Amino acid sequence: MDATLERLLMSLSLTPRGEPQAMAGGDSATVHWLDTDQGPVVVKRDDPERLSGEADGLRALHAASSGLVVPEVHGQQDTWLVMEALQSSRREAGDASALGDGLRALHALTAPDHGWPRDNACGLTPQPNAALADGRAFQRERRLLPLAAACQERGLMDAGLRQRIETLAENLEHWLPDAPASLLHGDLWSGNVLYTPRGPALIDPAVYRHYPEVDLAMLTLFGSPGEAFFEAYWNGSRPDDWPRREALFHLYPLLNHLLLFGGGYRGGVERAVEQVEAYQD
Repeated sequence: MDATLERLLMSLSLTPRGEPQAMAGGDSATVHWLDTDQGPVVVKRDDPERLSGEADGLRALHAASSGLVVPEVHGQQDTWLVMEALQSSRREAGDASALGDGLRALHALTAPDHGWPRDNACGLTPQPNAALADGRAFQRERRLLPLAAACQERGLMDAGLRQRIETLAENLEHWLPDAPASLLHGDLWSGNVLYTPRGPALIDPAVYRHYPEVDLAMLTLFGSPGEAFFEAYWNGSRPDDWPRREALFHLYPLLNHLLLFGGGYRGGVERAVEQVEAYQD
């Protein structure tokens, strides 16, 4: 076992029982299940700054007391993060509604500024979170414009598509109202939702504060959480412009996928841009 991990476990009064067992991980991290004298834990190895950002996000979500399960952070040292292990279970009939209720409670925690006190990462992509008072400016300056520029610089989109994204970003004030910033998971694709005996759980966050539809759009990007989820989440108050917001907030994760995984996602970026452009202000 790695000496740094052994020291971290010792500082947490956790005595290993056997060797870490590999689990499916994502991005650059290696993830293991480890049995200890205090019960199982998950140990994750990655870049220290990335782990620190993840630990910060988990603590924020855990403290939110939204009713959703969030693994407790036990400790971090250098390239290792130790956290509570969650037992996965079959998805139950009420889990979609519970996820909707919990996410609504999480998003009800708002602040005036959009952003977060520290930068973190969305997948392998650094995520700048310096606060801005206006959500339209945050979406433009911290999300859409930097990624569009990075994609063009790597030859993943042409100047015409980048210009369309820049025009779309500059026009947000024409239709998207400013609003208080909700606490977000920040990378809420279906693989970051677990179903446990205690209810739906959130893992691997990229936390910041912004429009709540950011999390919803991520959930619908590659599928759908189901009608029961939306009935619970909207609670009878779905906004009329949700389809346009959904298309807008698909753009950032699609640009991120384009940047990370290549040209197979360019068509998705183009379709999202077309969907936003199709609405008349």
